[in-house]
Amino acid sequence: MRFSVWPSPMRPWNEILEVAQHCEQSGWDGVYYADHFMPNSMDGSPLDGPTLECWSVMAGLAAAVPRVRLGTLVCGNTYRHPAVLANIAAAVDNISGGRLLLGLGAGWQENEHAAYGIPLFSTGERLDRFEEACTIVNSLLREQRTTFKGKYYEITDAPNDPKPVQSPLPLLVGGGGEQKTLRTAARHADEWNIWSNPEVLKQKRGVLDQRCEEIGRDPSTIATSTQALLFLSTDEAWLKGKRDADPGRVSVIGTPAEVVETMAAYRDAGADEFIVPDFNLGPTARRKDTLDLFITEVAPHLR
Repeated sequence: MRFSVWPSPMRPWNEILEVAQHCEQSGWDGVYYADHFMPNSMDGSPLDGPTLECWSVMAGLAAAVPRVRLGTLVCGNTYRHPAVLANIAAAVDNISGGRLLLGLGAGWQENEHAAYGIPLFSTGERLDRFEEACTIVNSLLREQRTTFKGKYYEITDAPNDPKPVQSPLPLLVGGGGEQKTLRTAARHADEWNIWSNPEVLKQKRGVLDQRCEEIGRDPSTIATSTQALLFLSTDEAWLKGKRDADPGRVSVIGTPAEVVETMAAYRDAGADEFIVPDFNLGPTARRKDTLDLFITEVAPHLR
């Protein structure tokens, strides 16, 4: 398995860079970054809160962090025309020397769309636009010229030069919708990602495999990554408090030995990569301690 870190977009640049550089130096495989413009709200209202824009950060990391793979988790398709996104991704792959993983999703965060006047569309239209966007992005990243006419997007004899260093630059599709998203992943993705526990991952990966078989694609050609909040410690009293609380998201809680067992369950469910969000890991020093404990006491048992 590979192991990667996901710094919060609400952290300042110096902390994002420090954590990314620390992870590179301590043996992690990748760094991911989210594509948002403000914190989420339950009622769709705009919220104040520092949130660094995704591709500006990706370009900075591409230049400043020279080894690990860099991925978007995931870009919202509604925020950028897919032809513009393909050009951005090609540029960042060149800056990084060929280390970019382009993660793309249909888009979902209501308050960003409402505050900035970006159409969110119905769920069905959003997913149909996403399907067309994946076609356009992959073609622009891999073909000399692209012509496409769909229901929502049309481009004509379009170049994207220079091409990415990678051939092909991998596309990650994020999401677990079984009727549309996993069909889009089966048609277009090199990798697929979902928040999950091992049971959910096994079930959703099984559906993705079925979608691949329906179109004659070998399911093994799509890698799988997943993430959950991590609460890792050797302090049993601290862990008890976390076990008794509701973190609000799927979580992995335990000692290094317990987390090794959970990571093995993820691996057996089909995970090729586990991503650790740093959202809940506290100040920089404590964040590094937790990440170091994971990479030294957990990861070696799964690699």
